Amino acid sequence: MSATSGAESATSSAPQPVLLREPPRFARDRAVHAWIGVKALSDAGDALWTIALAWTAVQVASPAVAGFVVAAGTVPRAAVLLFGGVLADRANARHVMLLFNLLRVGVLVATALWALSSAPSVGLLAVAAVAFGVCDAFYEPSAATIARQLVRTEDLPSYSAVSQTASRLATMAGAAAGGFLVAHTGLAGSASVNAVTFTLVVAFVVVWLRPRFGLPRAEPESPWRGIRRGFGHLRGAPATRTLVLALSGLNLAVGPAVGIGIALRAHDEGWGAPAVGILEACIGLGAALGALSVARWRPRHEARAGFRALVVQGAAICALGVGPLPLGGAACLLIGLTAGYASALLGATFAGTVDPSYLGRMASITRLGDDVLMPLAMAAFGALASVTALWVPFVLYGSAMVLLMTVPLRNPLFRELSLRT
Repeated sequence: MSATSGAESATSSAPQPVLLREPPRFARDRAVHAWIGVKALSDAGDALWTIALAWTAVQVASPAVAGFVVAAGTVPRAAVLLFGGVLADRANARHVMLLFNLLRVGVLVATALWALSSAPSVGLLAVAAVAFGVCDAFYEPSAATIARQLVRTEDLPSYSAVSQTASRLATMAGAAAGGFLVAHTGLAGSASVNAVTFTLVVAFVVVWLRPRFGLPRAEPESPWRGIRRGFGHLRGAPATRTLVLALSGLNLAVGPAVGIGIALRAHDEGWGAPAVGILEACIGLGAALGALSVARWRPRHEARAGFRALVVQGAAICALGVGPLPLGGAACLLIGLTAGYASALLGATFAGTVDPSYLGRMASITRLGDDVLMPLAMAAFGALASVTALWVPFVLYGSAMVLLMTVPLRNPLFRELSLRT
C-alpha cells in the first residue's frame, strides 16, 4: 500500500494537498536545505536560551523555585496548544510562523532590556518563560505542517532525517555554548543571541520560504468546535488514532529513564557527574547517526521499521538499569540510534498519512501528551526508584515501551504502509 492510495478510508476520501509548484528532487532542493539550516540555527539558539534561563534561575532562587521557573512555560503551552492546532488547520501556516517568531523576538528583546536595566528576578524569568511557552503553543502546530507543504510525500523520510540530524547537532552545540555565553554575557546576552536566530528565521520565511503544496483548510468555526472536531476525527480514523497514541506515548517511557534514571544510576553506582555527561552525549550522537541513516538507507515500509526500532529501544531502556558503565554507554548509544531512526521514519509517516486538513490538530494532540503526562511519568519513575531496587523502573518503563509498540505492529496497515510512490 502506498501513501497515495490513502492510509485509511477516511483519509483517502479527504481533500488532498494541491500542487502549486513542482519541487526539485530533495537532493537538489537548495531552498529546503537552506530552511533546514536556518531552523537548526534557531534550535541552537533555543538550547542556549534554555541553559541561560535555568542557570540564571538557580542563581537568583532556591532549587525548588528555580525548577518552577524553568517549567513555567509548560503549563500555559499545554493550555493553549490545542487552540494552536486549530489555528494551524485554518490559517496560512507561513503567516502564523511569521507572527509568532516576531513575538518570540519581542519577548527576547524585552527580556534582554529588562535584564540590562535591573538584576534578573524570579518575576522576570517566569514572565519570559510563560510568554515563550505561549508562542511555542501557537507556532509549533503550524511548523509541523510545513514539511508537507515543501516536499513530495516520498521525500518526507529524507527531509525528516536530515532535518532532525541538523536539529540534534545544533541543539547539542547550542547547549554546549550556552553555559559559556551566560557566564560571560549573562541573561541579556543569551536572550539577544536567541533573538538574532529568530530574526534570521523571520527573514528566511519572508524572502525565500514558499510552499509547493497547498493544504486544504478547515472550515470556519469556533475554536472549541474545532478542537472537538479534531478529537472526533480520531474516533473515525483508527489508523491516525493508533499513530497519534503511539507517538504521544513514546517519550513517556524513554524520557524519565534518560532524564532522571541516568543521574540516579551514576549516583548509586558512584560513577560521578562526568559519567552523566558521557551517557547523555552517547544518546545525542546515536540520535544524530540514527536519523542520518534514514537518508542513506531508507526502508521500504517506514512505519513498520520505525516501530520495530522502538521495540529495540525498549530493550535498551531495560539494559540501562543494570550492569557496569560500559553497558550503560552501549544502552544509551542504542537508545539514541533507535530514537533518531524511528523519529525520522514515524515523523514522515505522520506528515504523509494524516488527513491534511487535520494535520495541525493532530500535531498539537501528540505534543500535548508530552506536556501533560511527562511530569507524571517523571514523578512515577522517581517514586518507584525510591521504594524499590533502581533497576525496577527501568525494566517497567522499557517493557511498557515494548508492549506499546506491539499495537501498531499488529496493525496490517502499518506493516505494509509505504510512502514511496
